[in-house]
Amino acid sequence: MENFGERLIEERRKSALSQSDFATMGGVRANAQANYEMGKRKPKLDYLAAIAKGGVDVLYVVTGTHVPMSSAGLNVREVEVIQDYRKLNDGDQRAVERISASLPKHSQVPAKAALSHHVSESGSLI
Repeated sequence: MENFGERLIEERRKSALSQSDFATMGGVRANAQANYEMGKRKPKLDYLAAIAKGGVDVLYVVTGTHVPMSSAGLNVREVEVIQDYRKLNDGDQRAVERISASLPKHSQVPAKAALSHHVSESGSLI
């Protein structure tokens, strides 16, 4: 990609959002988004911060260089999970978030405590 507008379009398409939905994520109107993509206007920092929060690689949009995995502190598997998540529609993303939020509660139960629910006082399985 040669310029800011083209890279912005590329990132928007990766996120599978319409121009209008992407504009909403960035806190601007659809016509402003169109102007950014056509290179007629440059966005303000609050727009860039908002789309970064939405998972857009803003370093790439601005400079043409992707954020290195090591800079983001992610391993390859984590990057793949995030990329798959970004391909989901809003409803599916919310479902993944609910599941993800519930996992730490279940994984912090010590194995002995979890087993105690299935073992009688005499030590046999219930």
